[in-house]
Amino acid sequence: MANDLLVTTLSNQMADAVAAAAASVVQVHGRRRPASGVVYADDLVLTTARALGREDSLRVRRHDGEEFAAELAGWDPTTGLAVLRVGGLGVAPAVLATAPVRVGQLALALARSWSNALTASAGIVAVIGGPLPTGRRRAIDEVIRTTAPMHEGFAGGAFIDTTGRLTGIATAAEIRGLGVVIPAAIAWQTAATVLAHGGMKRGYLGVAGQPVRLPETQRSPDGRGQALLVVEVTPGSPAAAAGLLVGDLMLDFDRRPVDSPEELLDLLLGDRVGQPVAVRVLRGTTSLDLTVTVGERPRPEPAAGR
Repeated sequence: MANDLLVTTLSNQMADAVAAAAASVVQVHGRRRPASGVVYADDLVLTTARALGREDSLRVRRHDGEEFAAELAGWDPTTGLAVLRVGGLGVAPAVLATAPVRVGQLALALARSWSNALTASAGIVAVIGGPLPTGRRRAIDEVIRTTAPMHEGFAGGAFIDTTGRLTGIATAAEIRGLGVVIPAAIAWQTAATVLAHGGMKRGYLGVAGQPVRLPETQRSPDGRGQALLVVEVTPGSPAAAAGLLVGDLMLDFDRRPVDSPEELLDLLLGDRVGQPVAVRVLRGTTSLDLTVTVGERPRPEPAAGR
């Protein structure tokens, strides 16, 4: 009986923790399948670039189902974290944990499902370590790895302790079967840095894409086995003007390999607005060299709506 009581008490405590953090976890629409985000501050949502398959028409869905237009304020190539501005969101920010995360600690990953229902996954903090390399000369100083199972919808979701306080941002990435979480302290510091440099011009193409593996017959001469599949082209956008089509496989942008939306976002940072850039695509079995004049990312309408 005593053991049953302990289990019931722990179960109720975990359910209370999920309820406490639920409103701060939102749904992010940036690709065909929605992902998640965490309210960082008033009208600001922290998510991952992995959740953003597109550059425009971003939406955030609140816990009560109301949808709002969102603007990409910026993103950090090292951590892959992105900050969205969402006017009128009206949700209290997530509360950060005060105690340091410890290996063996019980934790929960929270996300929003395709229907906007809250989804929870439990596990333990299995490893805390780093640095984790994330690209050329880039690494996250420290990451949390957890046994909590996480699918793609958990990208940008919350990682909380048993009091409902935030300990990290889920990435939905895995290392040796363990989910990767960016510690809250690093995530919050990254968001502040992104916002401090939010006035920087960010290039805009007007495409939505997703990474795909190339079959042997379509691999490029250099042996690369992955590309960015164009799944949507915005009418009137720079990509449309350049002749990109849905179904094209983008191989290179400005002579640099592209095989994910995050890499394309990374390459659009900097002084490329207004500049012609070479884009190499695979259309069927034919390799094409196109030229796109990079635009500046448009701002969404300030009013929120369904």
